[in-house]
Amino acid sequence: MADRQTPRYHAVVLGQLDAIATSQAERLEEAAQVVFATMRGDGLLHVFGSGHSHALAEEAFHRAGGLVPVNIIQEAFLTPLTRPDLSGRLERVSGLAALILDGHDLRAGEVLLVISNSGINAVPLEVALEGKRRGLTVIALTSLRHSRAVPPRHSSGKRLFEVADIVLDTCGEPGDAAVAYPGLPGRVAPTSLLAGSYIINSLVCRVVELFLASGLTPPVYVSANLPEGDEHNGPLEAKYRGRIRGL
Repeated sequence: MADRQTPRYHAVVLGQLDAIATSQAERLEEAAQVVFATMRGDGLLHVFGSGHSHALAEEAFHRAGGLVPVNIIQEAFLTPLTRPDLSGRLERVSGLAALILDGHDLRAGEVLLVISNSGINAVPLEVALEGKRRGLTVIALTSLRHSRAVPPRHSSGKRLFEVADIVLDTCGEPGDAAVAYPGLPGRVAPTSLLAGSYIINSLVCRVVELFLASGLTPPVYVSANLPEGDEHNGPLEAKYRGRIRGL
């Protein structure tokens, strides 16, 4: 029997998470401070992701162990729920961002997290620009290595990391796929969702720590599949139901 080897993806992912923990600590702290300041004042963290990045927006929203004051901004036509040959092209169309954001109660002084691995397509870039125009602090969750390796698709010549107030880098490979095999053109096994989830939940933990350090109770969901979940979550959701469209 051949010796078992550590799976290549395992090694790649552990290395990437270590890189994030080392290189993104300062930016994560900065992001946590602005999210905490917003939530302490009863404001919201708004989260947007198109393409596969919509899954990361969902990770931040209405999640057991997650923060309650999170408003997800998502449209099915920008995700793989719509056939990819259409949704992928719509992600590149200018002029949609303001229309999308008009359907949500975004207020100056709040925080908008825009998630895009490449950071080059029109919709996430314009969501960030429109959020800044409306007075929100914009945090980008993106792969700097990928974004810097490819030309922008937006008429401004900008990429997401170039317009955001705070940039959180997933430390991913250009093209997202991260595992190479001899003789195989290209790579396999993307990392953006796993790395992005790690960053989002690291941010959640730090925001909770800031609440506790201030003597405040953090607004955190308990799993609805635990006996106490509904009783705990009900009053928290009632506080924000008028502002969070998905509740």
